[in-house]
Amino acid sequence: MSEAVLARETNRRQLQQIISGLSDGVMLIETDQTIIWANEAALQMHGVEAIADLGANGDEYRERFALRYRNNHPLEVEQYPIARVAAGDVFSDVIVEVAPADDPEQRSRVHRVRSMVLEDSKGSPESMVLIIADATEWASAEQRFEKTFNANPAPAVICRLSDLRFIKVNQGFLEMTGHSREQVIGRSVYEVDVLENAERKDLAIERLTQGATIPQMQAELKLPGGGTKLVIVAGQPLDMNEEDCMLFSFTDLEPRRKAETALRQSEERFAKAFRLTPVPTLVCSADRQQVVDVNEAFLATLGYTAQELIGRTVAELDFIEGAGMAGTLFDVLEKSGRIDGLDVKLRKKGDETLDCVLAADTVSLQDAACYLLVLMDITERKRSELELVEAIETVMQDASWFSQTLIEKLANAKSVNGRQLPSASFTDLTARERDVLGLICEGLADKEIAARLNLALNTVRNHVATVYSKLDVHSRSEAIVWARERHLFAGQAKAKRKE
Repeated sequence: MSEAVLARETNRRQLQQIISGLSDGVMLIETDQTIIWANEAALQMHGVEAIADLGANGDEYRERFALRYRNNHPLEVEQYPIARVAAGDVFSDVIVEVAPADDPEQRSRVHRVRSMVLEDSKGSPESMVLIIADATEWASAEQRFEKTFNANPAPAVICRLSDLRFIKVNQGFLEMTGHSREQVIGRSVYEVDVLENAERKDLAIERLTQGATIPQMQAELKLPGGGTKLVIVAGQPLDMNEEDCMLFSFTDLEPRRKAETALRQSEERFAKAFRLTPVPTLVCSADRQQVVDVNEAFLATLGYTAQELIGRTVAELDFIEGAGMAGTLFDVLEKSGRIDGLDVKLRKKGDETLDCVLAADTVSLQDAACYLLVLMDITERKRSELELVEAIETVMQDASWFSQTLIEKLANAKSVNGRQLPSASFTDLTARERDVLGLICEGLADKEIAARLNLALNTVRNHVATVYSKLDVHSRSEAIVWARERHLFAGQAKAKRKE
């Protein structure tokens, strides 16, 4: 053996001893693609126990192992790392998936491969080296991130900080903006401007340049079809494939903007209707009954100015006649939320009184609960009714021949059918008592109710007695009238008539 060959073999043995214990895999290749040595780490990364299991050369290696790029494209013969390094190609960070050629569906190992060409003292290639790092766990983490990123419904894009171009976009962003993937990938953050009209754009650009976290801020994204979309945008730096990147995530504020616009328009319509309606109307807060607003018709009817009313409570103004009438009215509103019609007397400024019918409901203004009181002046109508009754009574003094039925009708007319505050609310009844009342309104007897609700007859009778007591009625017919006046169980009655 010549001294040169001996020296080379000696150097090679020393090199093998040095690298045999490294965690990275190392393979020594001849220029003819012969595999002359591999350390234990390289064997483990290929899932084999002996160098012979790798194959004697590049051809046998390709017969035993199928290599694919991460995009699932198989490597051509000349692209295999053994072929490249044997041809003198020096490369770094080639990432490939390695699987047995006879079972390519088996779980792949991921290798990160780089090459070295060792030269002798004369500068001629002496040994070709492949250095392999196991990137399986890294690739698995990348794959999990990729799946999570794509499946996440929250809109997001990732840009590379070196050139500020987008390298990833998820479906959420595409659906939110209407962009196609091709319109985003490869474009810069200024072409698809994710910081358009950002409230702190200068800070965002500074943080982007530094690769630092971009705090949440409001911005508007331009849409490919025209128009903009209001969003909250934030940026988080991350590392992808050993490249510094920025993850932009978004919250779509468009539904909130539309809701706020709709609310504003609704309140504007309410305000216009409130001002223009000829019916006297007042709005007060639900908690303190403090006057929030009144319309011109209310001021004209009661003779007050807005300054005399707004900010004061209804109790302080004391324009509703009757001891405790105002308190009772608001108690009913607190329980039932509305009053359909109630005869009240109102005191004008100057102590003149008016007969009115009051209707009230609960409304929300600027997220505050309020009561809307609507009044109808019936003073003239009541005066006419009383005058008519008085005239008939005068005639009746000399008309003993009038029938008793007519006399009763005139007596009823004199009472003027005044509406009264309900003495009880439907909500005062328990769920079971409501069921019993509903079946009473259907015309069922106690036995039938007991059968329908699967209750004992005495239990039903006790429920009926409790309902009478709470509603202050004394018979089935009065209970039915009470319910009908409040439009309760109307759907049940219609369904029963259809049957």
